[in-house]
Parts: sequence; structure tokens; C-alpha cells
Amino acid sequence: MAVPMATGPVIELQGLARTYPGPPPVPALRPAGLVIEAGDYVAVTGPSGSGKSTLLHLLGLLDTPTAGRYLLDGLDTSTLNDRDRSALRGRRIGIVFQAFHLLPYRTALENVLVAELYNQTPRGDRQAAAARALGEVGMGHRAGALPTTLSGGESQRVAIARALVNRPSLLLCDEPTGNLDSANAAALMDLLDQLNTAGFTIVVITHDPNVAAHAGRTIAISDGVLVERIEAGHA
Repeated sequence: MAVPMATGPVIELQGLARTYPGPPPVPALRPAGLVIEAGDYVAVTGPSGSGKSTLLHLLGLLDTPTAGRYLLDGLDTSTLNDRDRSALRGRRIGIVFQAFHLLPYRTALENVLVAELYNQTPRGDRQAAAARALGEVGMGHRAGALPTTLSGGESQRVAIARALVNRPSLLLCDEPTGNLDSANAAALMDLLDQLNTAGFTIVVITHDPNVAAHAGRTIAISDGVLVERIEAGHA
């Protein structure tokens, strides 16, 4: 599977912070510095309320910081308006949510096609790209299936296909195994390992140490403070 070639860090945080207004103000993410290179596989761990969701929303360009800078592929996202942020997110970030967020009355193929509305893939090439992405996650044979007929594991694979169809610089996963049983969770993590081996840069937000063990780096977050904890190989 072809992955975009990067010439520098995919993610660079320079004093990035997010404080929610009060009273009293709540510093959900304290000034953070972090560099994630192309091809990295990073887990971000921490308890509920630690700032994981805030960091996820900032990395996914779903929220804006109150201080600092977030460079994505060297582009300072803090200078972008809402429209440009949405366009950049659609082209360069694939997000996989715990709850799948598939359109219930659209087939697996059509759910993947939705993601291509945000990039510049020629209209005539979109269906082939969506079919290729489904094949890469082992769901080519279910392209015509509705989400209501898919298992949890199958639904998450379709969600991953939707996230990677545009060949994003960053694959951002939010508790990707949270709604799966242990067997499907293990199979999904094997898939993420394969995608990282193929060259995708992956950041997984998780509270599960078994999920974090698959990453090459683990970043802990506590009370909004990021700390790099361990270096580990793939599980």
C-alpha cells in the first residue's frame, strides 16, 4: 500500500496548550512539546480526565489551542481559518473513533467514499480507491454490506479503511478497541501493526496497556502534562 513520503516531522508541538474558560479556567493541556516523525507508532495513555481527549481533538484539528503552535507536516495549523483546518484534516488526518461513526443506511463502500469528498481524488478514481482501502483491511468481500449487518470488528475495519483511503500523513485512533471483544481487539491491533509497518504514522489514544504495548513509543498524560514514559518494540 502506498504511503505519502514525508521530509520532516509529521507532528511538532511547540508549547501547545488548551485552557477551557471558567470560572475557574481549566488547563486541560499544559504547554507541551512533542515531535512525532513519519512512520512513528505512538500511544498516548492516561486515566479519565487526564487530558487525552483534549490532545486528541487538538491533534485531529477538531479544536484550537489557546497557546503554542501545532505544526502538521511543517504547516502551522494555528494560522488557518476553520475552512482551511477542515480541508487539511480531510486530506492529511485519518481519525478512527471508538464508536465507529458509520452511516447506517450506506454500504461499507459508500462509507469509505464519504472521506474522499475532502480531497482532490478525481471523481472517476474514488470508487477504486475506496475498494482498495477496504481490501487492505480485509473487508473487500463486504463492500456492499450495510453497517447493521457488520460485527463490531468488521465495523471498525471499515472505519479504518475510511480513515486511510486518502493516504493521510497521520492515522489518529481514539480507543480503537473500546467496543470490541478480546479476539476482535487483538485482530485489530495486528492490523494497526501492519499499517505501521507499511509506513503509516499512527497515534493511538488509549487507557489499555495491551493496546499501548503495540506502539514504539508511549506518552503518558496526567493533569494535562505530557511525559514520554518508555521505549518498546511492537508486541
